[in-house]
Amino acid sequence: MTAHMYDEGLPKTAANFAALTPLTFIERAASVYPKRLAVVHGDVRRTWAETYARTRRLASALAARGIGVGDTVAAMLPNTPEMVEAHFGVPMTGAVLNTLNTRLDAATLAFMLTHGEAKAVLVDREFAGVVKKALADVPQSLIVIDVDDPQYTGEGDLIGEIGYEALLASGDPDYAWSPPSDEWNAICLNYTSGTTGNPKGVVYHHRGAYTNAVSNILEWDMPKHAVYLWTLPMFHCNGWCFPWTVAARAGVNVCLRKVDAKAIFDLIRSEGVTHYCGAPIVQNLLVNAPDEMKQGIAHKVHAMVAGAAPPAAMIEGMERLGFELTHVYGLTEVYGPATVCAQQAEWSALDISDRARLNARQGVRYHLQDAVGVCDPLTMQPVPNDGETIGEIMFRGNIAMKGYLKNAKATEEAFRGGWFHTGDLAVCYPDGYVRIKDRSKDIIISGGENISSTEVEDVLYRHPAVLAAAVVAKPDARWGETPCAFVEIKAGAEVSAADLIAHCKAHLAGFKVPRAIEFCELPKTSTGKIQKYELRKRAGSVAAIDV
Repeated sequence: MTAHMYDEGLPKTAANFAALTPLTFIERAASVYPKRLAVVHGDVRRTWAETYARTRRLASALAARGIGVGDTVAAMLPNTPEMVEAHFGVPMTGAVLNTLNTRLDAATLAFMLTHGEAKAVLVDREFAGVVKKALADVPQSLIVIDVDDPQYTGEGDLIGEIGYEALLASGDPDYAWSPPSDEWNAICLNYTSGTTGNPKGVVYHHRGAYTNAVSNILEWDMPKHAVYLWTLPMFHCNGWCFPWTVAARAGVNVCLRKVDAKAIFDLIRSEGVTHYCGAPIVQNLLVNAPDEMKQGIAHKVHAMVAGAAPPAAMIEGMERLGFELTHVYGLTEVYGPATVCAQQAEWSALDISDRARLNARQGVRYHLQDAVGVCDPLTMQPVPNDGETIGEIMFRGNIAMKGYLKNAKATEEAFRGGWFHTGDLAVCYPDGYVRIKDRSKDIIISGGENISSTEVEDVLYRHPAVLAAAVVAKPDARWGETPCAFVEIKAGAEVSAADLIAHCKAHLAGFKVPRAIEFCELPKTSTGKIQKYELRKRAGSVAAIDV
C-alpha cells in the first residue's frame, strides 16, 4: 500500500490508541462514583469503590497462584456478587472466564473443564456435588475455590482448597492490572448447548465484549445509575454482556439467585429496579403472577426479551404492568443480543395485534454491529426485502466471536463467505427489519409445503388459556411431516385439544393446523428457551387428531 500524507509522521502510539476492553468500565465507575451503590444481595450492599477493590484482590490472588494470560478460570455460580466480580477480576489477570451453566450434568461439565483446560474453578455450595463428580473425570488438577453465599440455605458441602473470601483476603486491593495488549485477546469462553454432539466453545474477545456492552446502553437509552435486576443468568452469554454494561453506567447490580415472581416484584419495589432481561418464560411468569404481587410499582420498568418473539398476549400483559418491552435477538456466537426491534413512534397509535406483529420482528442491527443480513446461504446474495423470500440470517462485525475453541473446521464453516451463519431462516421487510421464520431444522415440510413452526406457535399464543407453546414436525405416512403442538396452559385455565384446533383453523391454512396436540410442562433450558430437540423425540408417539 502506498503511503500518503495522512500516514507520514502520524504513528499509532500509547497516547492516541488503546485496546478496547470492558475492564475500563469498572475502573471509571470506581473513580468517578466511588460511593455509589454497585451491588445489592440480601444484606450485602457494596459501593463501586468496594467492588473494584474486591475485583483487584481477586485478580491479585489468582495471579499469585499462577493464573495468567491465556489461562482459563471457570465459574459455577448463580447470580451473586462473586459472579459480578469474576467478570472483571479474572480477565484482569489476562485469563479467560468460562461461566458454566448451573443446570448441567457432571459429564458435560467434565467435558467443558477438560476441553477448556481450566486451571481454577469457583464453585457455589449449591453446585458442589455435581462439580465434585465432574472433577473426578477431569485429567488436570484445578484450584477449587468455594463460594459460600449466606443467601443459600440448602444443602451442599465445601469442596475447595480455599474459600472465596479467604482468597480475596490474600489479594492486593491496589493490584496493578493491565489492559490486554491486543483487544483481540480472549476475555470469555462460553459453551453452546450441545444438542448434537459435544458443546462447542465460543471464544469472546475484549473488543466484542466492549462493543456489545456499549450497544446495550444505546439500544435501551440506559441512564446513569440504572438499577439492573439479574433475572438473566450471568452464565448465559455472560449475561448478554450486562455485567460490563452496568459498570459502564455506574449502575446497581441487584443480584438474584433464582427466578421467582414474588422475589422479583419485591426487589423491583424495594430497590427501585429500572431494567431487567429475560426469556419469554420469565416475562410470562410476571404477567401471570397473582395481582397482589404486582401492586405498588409506580416507576417505569424496562424489560428486554429474547429467545422467542413476544406474542400479543405478553405485550398486552406487560403494558398493563406498566413495563416497557424491548425485543432483541442474538446467539451465543454474537455475545447474546445483536439485533433490536427498534420501535417507531407511529407504532404506538396501532392496536395491540398490529403492534405485536411489528414487535415480533427481530429488527435491525445493534449500534456497534457492522451488519445483519438475510442471504441465500448458497449464493450469499441478499434476498429481496419483500417480507416473503426466506434466507438465512447472518451477522458481520465487531459483535461476533473469535471462533470455536480447538475447532478450526467449525469456525471456518460458521464464517463462510465473510458472514457468521446463524442457521436461522428469516425474511427481510421493506423497512429493513428482519423476522425469523424458523430454525432451518424446525421448518416442517408437509406434502411438499413449508410450514413455519413459529407461525403456528404465534397463533397458539393468541389463545387466552395458553401459557407456552412449541410446534415440531411429527412423522406422517401420507404427508411426510405434519405439525405437532406441545402446549402448557395457564394455571386455572381449561382448554381442550379440540378447542385449540378450532382456534388454529380460524387463523391458519388447513395444512398448517396441528394434527397432534399434547398438554404438558414444556422442557426448557436454564435460560427459559424451550428445548425443541426434546419435543422432537416425543412427537412420534403423540396421537394424531382428525382435523
